[in-house]
Amino acid sequence: MSTDFDICVIGSGAGGGAVAWTLAEAGYSVVVLEKGPWFKEQDFYKDEIACCRRSSYTPDLRDERHVLEYQDDDGDWVSESSYESGWDFWNGNCVGGSSNLMSGFFHRMKPIDFHLLSSFGPIDGANVTDWPIDYQDLEPYYEKVERVVGVSGRVISHPHAEPRSTKDFPYPPTHEHPISGWIDQACKEMELQAVPVPRAVLPHKALGRNGCSYTGFCGSYGCSTGAKGSSRAALIDRAVATSRCEVRPHAMVSRLLSDKRGRVVAAEYYDKNDELRRVDAGIYVVACQAIESARLLLRSTGPRHKNGLANGQGLVGKNLLFSAGGSGTGEFFYKRLSKQQAEQLRIRGPFVNRALYDWYEIDDPQFGGRVKGGLIEFLFKHPNAISRANSQKWGPDGLIWGRALKDRVKAHFSEARYLRFEVFCDWLPGDDCFVTLDPEERDKWGLPVARVRLGYHSHDLKVGRYLTERGEQLLSWMGAENVRSSVSGDPPANLVAGGCRFGHDPKTSVLNADCRTHEVENLYVSDGSFMPTGGSVPYTWTIYANAFRVADRIVAELGGPRKSPGKKPFVV
Repeated sequence: MSTDFDICVIGSGAGGGAVAWTLAEAGYSVVVLEKGPWFKEQDFYKDEIACCRRSSYTPDLRDERHVLEYQDDDGDWVSESSYESGWDFWNGNCVGGSSNLMSGFFHRMKPIDFHLLSSFGPIDGANVTDWPIDYQDLEPYYEKVERVVGVSGRVISHPHAEPRSTKDFPYPPTHEHPISGWIDQACKEMELQAVPVPRAVLPHKALGRNGCSYTGFCGSYGCSTGAKGSSRAALIDRAVATSRCEVRPHAMVSRLLSDKRGRVVAAEYYDKNDELRRVDAGIYVVACQAIESARLLLRSTGPRHKNGLANGQGLVGKNLLFSAGGSGTGEFFYKRLSKQQAEQLRIRGPFVNRALYDWYEIDDPQFGGRVKGGLIEFLFKHPNAISRANSQKWGPDGLIWGRALKDRVKAHFSEARYLRFEVFCDWLPGDDCFVTLDPEERDKWGLPVARVRLGYHSHDLKVGRYLTERGEQLLSWMGAENVRSSVSGDPPANLVAGGCRFGHDPKTSVLNADCRTHEVENLYVSDGSFMPTGGSVPYTWTIYANAFRVADRIVAELGGPRKSPGKKPFVV
């Protein structure tokens, strides 16, 4: 049967970009369907109103929303539209997806992350399982991300270092703030090991992109120099340059159509003018980010998929993952520092680039045995001026205004610098964290929106508190004042995975070890949905690495790289 393209990729973030680039480079024709617009470097500017106060890079919640379920104080499940609550679970709907807006903290998962069940045993109320692949299966692709996407850093020897096939990163570290040295010294005194943090940020011009401009505005902002290793800058642009990849922005995929044999035969989507179109391909790859990938599969019913594609066992959307943990802050007042220290602290722009792995595994009597721990990452408080000023309006006795508010805002910006830490630990998969289709709420196309239950496991909070206490101890040792931290079961909306876990058994997993669906032979899922557990690090590097691995499997299935240029993309 003649098809428009060899491969149809739905979504253009880390999971979609790696597949599109690999297949285009291998000589196959690829179409990428992206719901959002196609921004370029010149469209990303350091405007807090555009970035973080309005929906410039994410959908308007009046048009597209989620329904979120959470437990109230009585333990009952209640639901609320994200339009009503303002709790936004969209993460960068544009070409390149949320990778445009990431901070670029890149950490590999450790070998032990692939075997939580066999290493630590079961946990009541948690659906913990081992991965069907090992760290060594993914290691060559972690290294590929370093070269192809561009990861900067410095390898040092430490007890929790993962095995590497190369001695160091292909790019030197980004410029580091002097406070990194303060952290190093404090860790040395406390007999801890500060570890330099790799970044998906180029320190200088390379790979056809410019180096970092060190504005201080990185996380939540698009990169105007192309230094950040977004899927768009690092992969999609290069895939398009092969003339074998076509990107269709403003293409909202409503469903995947399947035939009587169960194979996907077309993707149906709404274009920029809300006209319904179709495109067909030989192989389909879903990479819409975990919540929306599950939603798309559940919407895509067919003759052999009455409950949605790949959902014969009712597992699509189940075992959704976020990242557990917490955060903390300490204040360094300029007037209590030496002149040299104060001058160092006032420097703006360079990254802190320090983390602690000392408690990646915890052996403490309070846990009753050895348990999986996590990561502590250090960074400065985000420089967003509006949100920081707005946070000063509340005092111990209520709202502050007038001269008192002005004085407080001035002191906040001029008297101290705020060093933060973020804790990352496993969000245990469970029966109360999943995605379904809401029976009532519809988006602007009339499609049912995702209904997301946000249940968490109490073990996550216990590990998070343990780690935040140690983060507080380090800040206090460094001389920070007003040190405080918090741990919550509320999930971070920008760190989501799971929902289509992979495994060997079709009765307990949606995907096989190559991330092809057990039930549909020409359908893959290549975003973070595949993860059965999430590790204790941010997900993006692992999503990139696995997507490159999946892309190689697809190339092999198609018979290897083509010697001829392949078909030109079909143009609408």
